[in-house]
Amino acid sequence: MASDVETGRITTDIPARMDRLPWSRWHWLVVIGLGTVWILDGLEVTIVGSMSEALKPDDTGLGLTSSDIGLAGAVYVAGACLGALFFGQLTDRFGRKKLFLVTLGVYTVATVATAFAPNPLWYFIARFFTGAGIGGEYAAINSAIDELIPKKYRGRVDVAINGSFWVGAALGSLLTIPLLDPQLLDPGIGWRLAFGLGGILAIGILIVRRHVPESPRWLFIHGQEDEGERIVRSIEDTVAKESSGSLPDVEDDSITIRQRRTIGIAEIARTVVTLYPKRTILCFSLFVGQAFLYNAFFFTYGDSLTTFFDVKQTGWFLAVFAVSNFLGALLLSPLFDTVGRVRMITGTYVLSGVLLAIAGFSLGSLSAVTLTMFGVAIFFFASAGASAAYLTASEVFPLETRALCIAFFYAIGTAAGGISGPLLFGKLIEDASESKDITGLALGYFLGAALMVAAGLVAAFLGVHAEGQSLESIAQPLTVEDADDTGRGSDSDGSNADGPRSPAPSTA
Repeated sequence: MASDVETGRITTDIPARMDRLPWSRWHWLVVIGLGTVWILDGLEVTIVGSMSEALKPDDTGLGLTSSDIGLAGAVYVAGACLGALFFGQLTDRFGRKKLFLVTLGVYTVATVATAFAPNPLWYFIARFFTGAGIGGEYAAINSAIDELIPKKYRGRVDVAINGSFWVGAALGSLLTIPLLDPQLLDPGIGWRLAFGLGGILAIGILIVRRHVPESPRWLFIHGQEDEGERIVRSIEDTVAKESSGSLPDVEDDSITIRQRRTIGIAEIARTVVTLYPKRTILCFSLFVGQAFLYNAFFFTYGDSLTTFFDVKQTGWFLAVFAVSNFLGALLLSPLFDTVGRVRMITGTYVLSGVLLAIAGFSLGSLSAVTLTMFGVAIFFFASAGASAAYLTASEVFPLETRALCIAFFYAIGTAAGGISGPLLFGKLIEDASESKDITGLALGYFLGAALMVAAGLVAAFLGVHAEGQSLESIAQPLTVEDADDTGRGSDSDGSNADGPRSPAPSTA
């Protein structure tokens, strides 16, 4: 690494001190302040799905067709992909807190702008920037959460928080019931209020988020160890008071690192592709599988109910579906810390893929209720697995690259499944609606099932046993002092493909 950007060398025990903390009310502050972003994403996606019919009329809506609805979903996902890449790089460069405040601001402005859309073009542009804010949130928030939550709880917290997407989905589904009732509200106003509510919720989250500190791990890597030490001491004092007792002893697990202000894209790319090729394949597979499954099925689920089963009010169906997803992530999340990452990811991906394939074969005999029940069973498992994809990307790469790695895999996986999925299903629905034959959707179901099963098998062979391990032992920082810089944490020779390696001894 170039010496002109190196700012010093320090030995620190900050990671060990953060990991040994007991769970406290302070950690709940982190969860509420940061984790609630997934509620916003769920709210956005569900509102679009529920509002599909309300957006179609020329007088009260925007005159959108079924294909336009699918295009709007693709535009939202495209914005999320580009936003993740853009803000992900800035998150690693300027810090977690600055960016998770900025990205939430972008989301708030864009979703309010959606509510005032006078025409389809305005609507598509606003959806793009709403997605950009959400995509940036994924990169900034996942990295911050994993760096602030103790290693003992990291898996269950991360999976459950990512699963809270479905709390927003359930809220969005239930909110659309009165908002789309023409006896309560003018049809031209209801859908606009639905989008505006997202902005109100975001402002509340912003107020809480202001009290969440910068990641001490990011600070000591970037030459701000004094500020990192101050924050850790404040956290320790707070947790000690809330725990009504002394804190556990700190493990003798210090690391020595070379501090740098910035790390270039070239260095990050080399790390991902060269040092961790197996982890790169693993994350890509997980993200492609879950993105196609979710975006293809859920972006058009409401449209399927209205087109093929003449459901007038989809909110109740979507709410049941969403509750199952959240319960799956919530109830299965502790198993990712006990049974283990590899077994749980493999099991949830393969099982949900097989169930989706069965649903594809059964489409011709399903009703609105039985289709929803299939969805409930499939996504109870898929929700936990999909959440674990974000957990995996955020913990198996070095700290300096964490946010951009999350953004990279989110963008590539979501672009592959999240853009093509809604476009494919929108086209399939439009073609099948002419004959009222829902079996025309089977192709998409089978493709999603195949990708999920394939991703589960990849996890079985290339998964990382990260449960209960510190982030620095799973993937050492790029700037760590090591006797051999060329193989630091690498899985290129298979040595770390199935588990973490211990940190190298300090050489200070």
